[in-house]
Amino acid sequence: MLSEIVRQCQRQNPFAQKRLYDHFANRLYRLCRRYVKNPLETEEVLMNGFLKIFSSIAAFEYRSDDELTVWMKRIMTNEALMHVRKNKAFAHFFDDSVTLELNVPSQPAPIESDLHAEGIQELILSLPDGYRTVFCLYALEGFTHKEIGNMLSISENTSKSQLSKARAALQVLLLKNGYSYERK
Repeated sequence: MLSEIVRQCQRQNPFAQKRLYDHFANRLYRLCRRYVKNPLETEEVLMNGFLKIFSSIAAFEYRSDDELTVWMKRIMTNEALMHVRKNKAFAHFFDDSVTLELNVPSQPAPIESDLHAEGIQELILSLPDGYRTVFCLYALEGFTHKEIGNMLSISENTSKSQLSKARAALQVLLLKNGYSYERK
């Protein structure tokens, strides 16, 4: 099914483009939202990403649905990172002097339910930009520290440091919100 949609998109068929958009929009929106806090800006990033997908799909050689998904996710991730770079003072993005003020209560709040995906996303979105970006690229997208360093123009060690700080901050946030965590 997707192979035929891709072939039609390569012929610039607007109905096929709409079908491809409908198939992937929610998933790719969530991916962009990991990096862009503002929902309206996330929509803009999503639209720009789809424009890039549609303008370069003719060169894409379809082999499998998985390869198509990876290709589209890479484009969207790059688009989101470009948006972050363009709209922030990127020099301060990875400022190691930034400290999180997180107070862990002496008694965790009672746990009423399991932490759902929306709750996890909100915790991730509450991280400082540098921590959040590296965490998402490494833990959620599967990039290596070397790849992250190249993408963000930072050193591998800075990437590792930001990931470590993000994990520590998330652990504190989990405890603060009454959840336990287990490192595996």
